[in-house]
Amino acid sequence: MAPFRSYHSGMPLDPPKHRRVIPFLIIVVTLAAAAPQSADELAAAARAELRSGDTDRALDLANEAVKTDPNGTSGYMVRAEVHDVRREFEKAVADYDRVIAHRADFAPARYGRATSLFRLGRFKESVADFDRLVELDPAREPHLWERGIALYYAGEFERGARQFEVHRAVNPDDVENAAWHYLCVARASGVEAARRSLIPVSRDGRVPMMKVHDLYAGKATPSDVLSLAEAEGGSAVPEGERKRRLFYAHLYVGLHYDAAGETEEAAKHIDSAAGKYADNNYMGDVARVHARVLADRRKGRAKEIKKTRRPLLKEGGTFNGDRGTPGFTVTR
Repeated sequence: MAPFRSYHSGMPLDPPKHRRVIPFLIIVVTLAAAAPQSADELAAAARAELRSGDTDRALDLANEAVKTDPNGTSGYMVRAEVHDVRREFEKAVADYDRVIAHRADFAPARYGRATSLFRLGRFKESVADFDRLVELDPAREPHLWERGIALYYAGEFERGARQFEVHRAVNPDDVENAAWHYLCVARASGVEAARRSLIPVSRDGRVPMMKVHDLYAGKATPSDVLSLAEAEGGSAVPEGERKRRLFYAHLYVGLHYDAAGETEEAAKHIDSAAGKYADNNYMGDVARVHARVLADRRKGRAKEIKKTRRPLLKEGGTFNGDRGTPGFTVTR
């Protein structure tokens, strides 16, 4: 390119300053773009993509973070979070394991692994992580309602009831908290004891939750709950809200039936909650977990009955069935 010349003298001049700066900036930007990112930077970028809803891009960045620093934790942690959102819970647990192997008391990893383990049906392991969280930070205990649900499924009903009692301090008007406390007490001490100790709630504004509270108090029927969820607000209720109402109605009606030992009725409602009405959120996963528990229970009972029948068929006599199973007579 010919040098710039003075309009008056024709002598060459230096190019303007901005023209000297621009090539320098281009070089700097190019070098910055080409510079490798750290694992922490890649992890932050992955979280940003996760918040935007692009889980594929988030996973790519998380994998790159792990590749950049395979001995660190930031890449594994964000990749676990991505796997959770993608509902890849086994993979999430594997990555949380790697984080906890390096940082045993890192609370976010403990919490993430506890919730993923629960979703996989590994209840006792889930409880162990929740318990460690409470040891690390006792002030966090009242907020861990998920711990109470894990304790219920782990069969630790008295501890579960206590968790819901302390949760009341931070969430006093939540019918779900009262319902899970009822369910724990019912398993530990019976339905009548659960009804007597039902946690009072005065104003849960979600339809049909106050009617659910009435059901657990013995003041309403399952039909009352379902009818309210279906009819309240009529056609003016958006479809998403209607679906949410029916999810909670079927879930808590099903759990109520199960606490009373009515497994077949429970299964009908739990399957509805876990199927067409469930979202991909924690309570949706609770419904899916309970559906699996009921299915496994029914399979176990069927095997038990089958084993019991064989010697009776050889010897003759009467089989009275197990709890909830109609008796029948078998002969040679």
